[in-house]
Amino acid sequence: METKAFLHVLKTLRRAPVLRRAPIFQMKLSRGHSPFAVLVATLLSARTQDTVTVPAAERLLRAAPTPERLAALDEATIARLIYPVGFYRTKARHLRKLAQVLVERYGGRVPDTLEELTRLPGVGRKTANLVLGEAFGKPAICVDTHVHRISNRLGIVRSRTPLETERQLMEKVPPAHWADINVYLVALGQTVCLPRNPRCPECPVRRWCERVGVAGPTEP
Repeated sequence: METKAFLHVLKTLRRAPVLRRAPIFQMKLSRGHSPFAVLVATLLSARTQDTVTVPAAERLLRAAPTPERLAALDEATIARLIYPVGFYRTKARHLRKLAQVLVERYGGRVPDTLEELTRLPGVGRKTANLVLGEAFGKPAICVDTHVHRISNRLGIVRSRTPLETERQLMEKVPPAHWADINVYLVALGQTVCLPRNPRCPECPVRRWCERVGVAGPTEP
């Protein structure tokens, strides 16, 4: 897939009604644009469905809307507030330590560079890129399992790892479109382009898709 075709894909996905039921849009609404809220919600979302993450993030952020308030909670309280997200005990430990680092090292501010973000407890490249893009408006591509899978299916990349996917997308897609990649490919992956048995006949971008690794007809 050429860059021009991929830009048509993004443009079409922005207007596709079928995507509006995707949980990621509720997740975006719940976390808003506060760097701290985006960071917390994204950490909670790892290996957890958005339908579980959204209420957990809302509970935690109501109780602790700032790093200072979160650092004051004990791990057991944090774990209770975020249950039943995946690995909630480990995430509770990371969140408390994260809040302490933000308070002690950054004066309660979330840093706005990839290098600083990835030094925070529990924060990897995927989370850091999402925070940079959503909270700070910086050009960044967050590659999760949906973005990695669908980018390869479409044929815009040929990659084996999320990091390779990120680098290839950065080479082929203009920075002005990076922010759209995660939200719309995730929405597509949650509703139509499923890991198994993708619903190709329902897909709004099937005319451009190379369907790499997908067997079967494109139409019913």
